[in-house]
Amino acid sequence: MPVLFNSEPNLTAAEFRAILVASTLSERRPAADLARLENMLRFADVIITARDEGRLVGLARAITDFSYCCYLSDLAVDVAYQRRGIGKRLIDETHRAAGEDTTLILISAPAAQSYYPKIGMKHQENCWAIPRQK
Repeated sequence: MPVLFNSEPNLTAAEFRAILVASTLSERRPAADLARLENMLRFADVIITARDEGRLVGLARAITDFSYCCYLSDLAVDVAYQRRGIGKRLIDETHRAAGEDTTLILISAPAAQSYYPKIGMKHQENCWAIPRQK
């Protein structure tokens, strides 16, 4: 049975935490704080999931204005499902949902930096940030 991709704006914080852990993204996200994860989900504009027979195996969570820009904040694929095209498809589905006239941007996890050029994304060196306080 193929992996199914869908918009899931009502994804639970518990499932969000589970995919963060399964993908190792929990190392860089507040996975122990369910209330914060809930807020991250409720205030996102686009949540795309990948499921294998109902099991959540991938997720993309983005913030967008649906016309010019889209920030893909979380791209998480279960380690057991990586290298199957799921991440690329999540990015494509997120971009489609945000509007293909948007510029999709993301900040890569250090270990994933070599992945994005392979799927056609262009590296940008002109990003600036104010780090979060907690």
